[in-house]
Amino acid sequence: MLANILLLLTAAIWGFGFVAQVLGMNYMGPFAFIGVRFLLGALSLLPIVWFFWRRGYIKEFSTKSLVVASISVGVVLFLAGAFQQVGIVHSNASNAAFITGLYMVLVPIFGLALGRRTSFNAWLGSGVATVGLYLLSVDESLTIGLGDSLLLVGAVCWALHILVIDYFTKKLPALLIALGQFLVCGLLGLAVSVGFETTSWGDVMDAKYILVYAGIITVGVAYTLQVVAQEKAHPTHAAIILSLEAVFGAIGGYAFLNEILSSREFFGCCLMLLGMLCSQISVIDLRKSFSSKHP
Repeated sequence: MLANILLLLTAAIWGFGFVAQVLGMNYMGPFAFIGVRFLLGALSLLPIVWFFWRRGYIKEFSTKSLVVASISVGVVLFLAGAFQQVGIVHSNASNAAFITGLYMVLVPIFGLALGRRTSFNAWLGSGVATVGLYLLSVDESLTIGLGDSLLLVGAVCWALHILVIDYFTKKLPALLIALGQFLVCGLLGLAVSVGFETTSWGDVMDAKYILVYAGIITVGVAYTLQVVAQEKAHPTHAAIILSLEAVFGAIGGYAFLNEILSSREFFGCCLMLLGMLCSQISVIDLRKSFSSKHP
């Protein structure tokens, strides 16, 4: 129960983080926001890494392999964050939350390329979520907006990010990869910002509270809560609870940004959430659970 509560808190933090990302665009360019946000996230992870290091939880590793992993994962993270952040500029927090959540459906599909089997419920969830995405993003003229298009590309990058992390965390400490990817992503964001945006120190100070939430809370704190909770939680339960990030994003958009969904968009969101849940619930696990309770 405690693990589930921590996972629910993580989903809420991530969901409301979409509101912070929208508000941050009132003060900074998207790439400057990405840079500062992820560098703050890396800074907040340092004491956690030090704690685990002192306790001996971080085993020996190859520095060269860690650098390769950090760059690889960090570049994919930057692409995912960039498409998401720029997409939010042309969309809203509610759409961003639900469309980004599609990565949960895309991961098992992309896993086919790696020779992994994809279950029936994953295909079912994909179909339902696709219908929901159509209702949410495609208007009566059968066109999809620029913002939602960028968010959809971002969801693809988030799915690839999960697969890349899955590959490297089997060989290297997860916390060190997290720290490395945040540093790489943050530095790339600042580098692009210097070349294409104009952001002053005053702008950063004006957005300091938003950056604290988006960087330290959503990246540093939420990531730690997720790691701690998943030590005790069932993976399927964890995935389902974390998918509620999309619901909290919609709630935050309504409560803080006055974003009101049409009946068509609301129904689309419901279908996308249903698709996410379907893709994570195993029919076999449900049968086992039922038979164990009803001999």
